[in-house]
Amino acid sequence: MAASSASSATKSLFQSLKKFFKKPWEITGPCASPEYKNALPGALEYRVFCPATEPQKAIVPTSNPETVYDIKYFSRDQRRNRPPIRRTILKKADVEKMMMETTFDVNDFPPVYLTAKVEKDENARGGGYQK
Repeated sequence: MAASSASSATKSLFQSLKKFFKKPWEITGPCASPEYKNALPGALEYRVFCPATEPQKAIVPTSNPETVYDIKYFSRDQRRNRPPIRRTILKKADVEKMMMETTFDVNDFPPVYLTAKVEKDENARGGGYQK
């Protein structure tokens, strides 16, 4: 009897001392919070059943295909919805015909803004630049 009471007294003393002495990472940081729960599962709760022998089959939700949002990017990508590029191959006869056509005249363009000639003053000190 004396041995069991001594061992229980030692256990209770050890438990009371355990409250005061903490591991260094439990003093500060996220582990010090009373709401902290260790993320690592215990050995018995890690893998309760083997992946090959599931206790129940997975329930896959089904619905109408037109009401399901399509998460594929390429179907919503507007760069892929461009019309195809049209290429024209010009033959020599087509180019000669285009060169013969006169579709515009020089007078159709607006006049040039600078019509006066700019004269450089050669007599300026330093050629017009300040020193």
